[in-house]
Amino acid sequence: MTEPASPDVHEDAHPDHLVLMYGCDAPALAGRVGDYLAEGLGRGETAIVIAVRAHGDAFVEQLRTLHAEPQAAITAKRLVILDADELLSRFMVDGQPDWILFEQTIGTVLTAARASSPAGLRAYGEMVGVLWEAGRFTAAIRVEEFWNTLLAMHSGVKLFCAYPVDVCGDAFTTAGVGAVLRTHTRLLPFGPSLEAALEQAMIDVLGTPASSLQGTVDRESHPAWAAMPRAESMILWVRDNLPAHADAILARAREYTKLAA
Repeated sequence: MTEPASPDVHEDAHPDHLVLMYGCDAPALAGRVGDYLAEGLGRGETAIVIAVRAHGDAFVEQLRTLHAEPQAAITAKRLVILDADELLSRFMVDGQPDWILFEQTIGTVLTAARASSPAGLRAYGEMVGVLWEAGRFTAAIRVEEFWNTLLAMHSGVKLFCAYPVDVCGDAFTTAGVGAVLRTHTRLLPFGPSLEAALEQAMIDVLGTPASSLQGTVDRESHPAWAAMPRAESMILWVRDNLPAHADAILARAREYTKLAA
């Protein structure tokens, strides 16, 4: 079978291909993923979780907190939890994902789940996050491209991906995450406090609120990228256009988000 062409812009991404950059904030990740899974289960959808074991356990616990009855959903095969490292081992060849093996591995999972889920299917995956954390950036993006191709073959499937990237850290730059943003349709906000924290941080460092620059940021946005929250788009603009002040601004923003937590 011929390997699919790589998508160049996010229009090639599946319309429900979401991404979250959570840094090392495991509780925030569990909360966001738990809400996503509980929403699907509440609608009668089947949910597939592909995660490292510790995260999978945390998501189940979060579903219990939300009274989503995860054990009953697992028993009914409406919640399927799979190990990210084990699945990666099935389709990685010489350090890169193989399309045929990926389709056989992940496609089989989707087909089986859809057969018993007329209400729809949603998936959460962090195989890309595992690859990213290991420094295998090209492989991670290739997996995203394979996901988009596979999702186009399976209608009615939503996908939520997560990366251990700190939006206030050095790795969250145009060069660093541009390829990730091109393969998704929406970047989820890190949290409600970040926009206010960034606003105050820019006043502290520059004497100028972030909101006063929003028009400029919007005009310079990347149309090929996923739709982005205001705070995250501002952070990338600051990194690109105010490099001498970026570290100071984001260090203060980080402190303000901690105070707001």
